[in-house]
Amino acid sequence: MNQHTRFNLPICLAVEEDAFFHSDEIIRRYIPDIIGKKTLVISEEFLIGIYKEKITDISRDFGNAEIYAMGSASFDEAVSIAKKVCIEDIKVIIGIGGGRVLDTAKYAAHISKAVYICMPTSLSNDSLASPFAVLETEGSARKTLDCKIPTAIIVDTNMIINAPETQTLSGIGDTIAKHTALYDWKLSAARTGSQVDDFAYALSRMSYDSVYHCDEQDMKSRVFIRILSRALVMGGLAMEIAGSSRPCSGSEHLFAHAIEEYYPEIKISHGLAVALGSVPACIFQGQDPSGMISFFAAHNLVIDPKAYGITEDMFADMWEKARTVRAGRITILDDVKHDRVQLNEIYARMTEGK
Repeated sequence: MNQHTRFNLPICLAVEEDAFFHSDEIIRRYIPDIIGKKTLVISEEFLIGIYKEKITDISRDFGNAEIYAMGSASFDEAVSIAKKVCIEDIKVIIGIGGGRVLDTAKYAAHISKAVYICMPTSLSNDSLASPFAVLETEGSARKTLDCKIPTAIIVDTNMIINAPETQTLSGIGDTIAKHTALYDWKLSAARTGSQVDDFAYALSRMSYDSVYHCDEQDMKSRVFIRILSRALVMGGLAMEIAGSSRPCSGSEHLFAHAIEEYYPEIKISHGLAVALGSVPACIFQGQDPSGMISFFAAHNLVIDPKAYGITEDMFADMWEKARTVRAGRITILDDVKHDRVQLNEIYARMTEGK
């Protein structure tokens, strides 16, 4: 960090085959001073069962670290873990899992001021490197909380190859949505007289471009996994540099939040929800969504709302509610009227996939 900046960057980003089996060597290479310090490994019960050998091996490599099975991805759980870390003088937290685990571990490390090592088992969104954690508060309600980004990020390409395809598709959706998010960020800056951070903007655009223009389309290839890993990390760093989620979150994310808050019965991942939202957002912004639709089709990422149980009426209501879910966040939705005829046309276009 220099005198003109207020952001932090990870010391290590390793994307390697079998990285989980030599994570201690990676950490020794980049952050040798934490080797030997008391460590807590956080995951979920079912993941500990599935990846028992790898998680046990990681625990052994870090001084027979305690393996902690978290109960929920909630604020209370994160605070409880942070309390344990402080009382037991734990200096390092390793989060192993998907977004639920990583956000909980990240926030617990932030509160307790422990070193945080992020080890994702899937690439479902850009939260693995973001300065935010989304945690449950009361009931189904969730809140986005500021926190410190990871000190190290270790991606095992073999783990990602074997992860459910829908999780990788979710990560692709979250990356491609940066196209409309960046448009909305510039719109908001022009409207409010605020500044778009050029470096944050460039990182987010590079994240999008690296996946959108990638010649390798096999999601199981190590080349694609490396590209997607770095793209998601670049998105997180863009948010850290900007000091907000604006480089990665626009009207398409408001649509996803509307689903999460008002239609919890719709079972769709965050990344796939923002992918659905990015097509109408593109149209609202006056941009041609054809390339985006073709990209999604090439990767078998389904953008038919019906496939997720979203009816025409629900689709229209989601966009109406999207205007209200994040008060004060300026997007293209502030400029377009709620036109049911247009929304029906967009819905039909998405169900036809063209």
